[in-house]
Amino acid sequence: MIEPILVLRGLKAGYGDFQALFGIDLDLREGEVLALIGANGAGKSTLIRSIMGLVPSQREMIRFRGEAIGGMRPDRIAGRGIALVPEGRRLFRSLTVEENLMIGGERGRPGVWTLDTVYSLFPALQERCHELGTALSGGQQQMVAIGRALMANPEVILFDEISLGLAPVVIKDIYAALPAIIRTGVSAILVEQDVGRALSAAHRFVCLQEGRISLAGEPRSFTRADITAAYFGA
Repeated sequence: MIEPILVLRGLKAGYGDFQALFGIDLDLREGEVLALIGANGAGKSTLIRSIMGLVPSQREMIRFRGEAIGGMRPDRIAGRGIALVPEGRRLFRSLTVEENLMIGGERGRPGVWTLDTVYSLFPALQERCHELGTALSGGQQQMVAIGRALMANPEVILFDEISLGLAPVVIKDIYAALPAIIRTGVSAILVEQDVGRALSAAHRFVCLQEGRISLAGEPRSFTRADITAAYFGA
């Protein structure tokens, strides 16, 4: 049994008086892709943001390599080896593609991801490396966001809505890069609206409904009807 690298126990989180997550238990194993699915408002992004320290939580609710990190500052969490590809990409508008990528590597964590390896993964970025990141297509901007996260040489990468607003052919290219990323030893949590695409890429999945886990396990262990019921609450 592969030991989990990231453990959530009884995670509760929200925004002010609004509680979005209710006692979430979740494990992410080394070298694993875990898909996080659920309807809009189910709590997926809140869970990702809680792991990254962007939403407050109690210290012991989130543990990374045995260390309690719940509520820790995002920069300290990033320094320990967790990176976020945020919803909407959030590139720096005044910076070129290469400058956006270099920001991801500022902490100097050792590892396989450098400008050369990112450009090898996404050749289109090297061709436009001196252009403003925001001048690129949506799909290429998503590649920059992924490359920026990889430049931090993380042990865990959090993809928040990886295919949102992208054309199907672009989504296909991005998902085609995922196995190469995982082969370098990175573990990933993948938030995705396209359930079929997410399940095909994941080792396991967790379905959230109104801030609670409604179904979890290996995709092959459940029928489409099982997953649909867990997703919509039928």
